[in-house]
Amino acid sequence: MQSNEVETLKNQLDLEKYVPALVTSLSNKLSAGASSCYRKYFNIGVIEWRVLAMLKVESDISANRICQVIGLDKAAVSRALKQLQASEHVSFIKDKQDGRSSFVRLTRLGEILHDKILRVALEREKLLLSGISEEDLEVLIKVLLKLNKNLKQVNAFEPL
Repeated sequence: MQSNEVETLKNQLDLEKYVPALVTSLSNKLSAGASSCYRKYFNIGVIEWRVLAMLKVESDISANRICQVIGLDKAAVSRALKQLQASEHVSFIKDKQDGRSSFVRLTRLGEILHDKILRVALEREKLLLSGISEEDLEVLIKVLLKLNKNLKQVNAFEPL
């Protein structure tokens, strides 16, 4: 191999070891599979599911709060909320302090749908984690939490 060929090889990503690519690929494939499954069996996509799951954990919250916690842009959350409202899975309550703002909560239908999808989501997670030891899972969770913590400084990085 000539030296400029070696130089070229050094100037490309190893996609099997580049963590952002691995995480993104896994996330995209997992989301696409979940969305396909949830649309087929429950008539909602993965974004709507994430909103339902968030509202089960924390009720009477703003769309902005949903965006902050689950990391989706406002337009995607807004579309999901409109769909969930049209199907009567969520309702909006006016903020008494600020009449222009609303809070979102699950309806009884939304809670029922959440509980049905939760069983499927947990089974999908179980399949994803099959063959992974408890110790490896604990390490994975710790590493993912650390990566999440580092995101602020990563996203603030500005190359020279």
